Amino acid sequence: IVAIVATTGAFMAYNTFVPQENEELTDAPEKVNKSKRELNVRSLVIQPRELTDAITISGTLMPDEEASLSFETSGKITEIYFEEGQYTKKGQLLAKLNDATLQANFKRLQAQKQLTEDRLRRQKALLEKEAVSQEAYQEAEVAMHTLLAESEHVEAQIHQTELRAPFDGVIGLRQVSVGDFVNTSIPVANITATNRLKIEFSVPERYANQLNAGKELSFTCEGDQHTRYAKIYATDSRVNTDTRTLTVRAMYDNPGGALVPGRYV
Repeated sequence: IVAIVATTGAFMAYNTFVPQENEELTDAPEKVNKSKRELNVRSLVIQPRELTDAITISGTLMPDEEASLSFETSGKITEIYFEEGQYTKKGQLLAKLNDATLQANFKRLQAQKQLTEDRLRRQKALLEKEAVSQEAYQEAEVAMHTLLAESEHVEAQIHQTELRAPFDGVIGLRQVSVGDFVNTSIPVANITATNRLKIEFSVPERYANQLNAGKELSFTCEGDQHTRYAKIYATDSRVNTDTRTLTVRAMYDNPGGALVPGRYV
């Protein structure tokens, strides 16, 4: 019985630890297939391309010059010489206040001026002949200077009744009519210079040292994708601490007044 058990145990150990011939034949093809497996690789062909360091910012078109027109004195409007939307030249008369009293006073002073000049000439001739005193001649001279000063004052008051264009530009919608009584706080109309336009925009503070005067930018307008070009002419003196941005302005020559101020760009 002992001999049979020992033989059986040896046979089982041999089958467990020694590979059989059939098993080697079965595993061989699997090992060969594993050695021939392929690895999937993602690839990208590198090609040169141009990189542009640019930023896109929204901004606003502003007039080169703009003013709210009003009279320098109070009075009733007697004439309006402009049409709304009309292009005017610097110095052109736009409106007039009633100056009848001032004109009458000015004519009176002019008449007195003639008499005073004649008196001064006579006093000077008599002084040369020692027929009058130096004091009498000086009194006539002072009277002449006083009259001239009064005439200049009245003439300045007459000019204040005239509203003239301060620069070349387009007159906007008027706010008054002939017969209205106005004072210095009542606007008559706005005048806007549109031959050149400013573009105002803000950039992040990291670009503060890059946007210098003379640099060119391109822009388009809302509803008009035609590309236009302008040049930076000034930047703000400091960064806005609330928005951390720097305000920049560029100038655009506006041929034919194609663009109007206030547009979004």
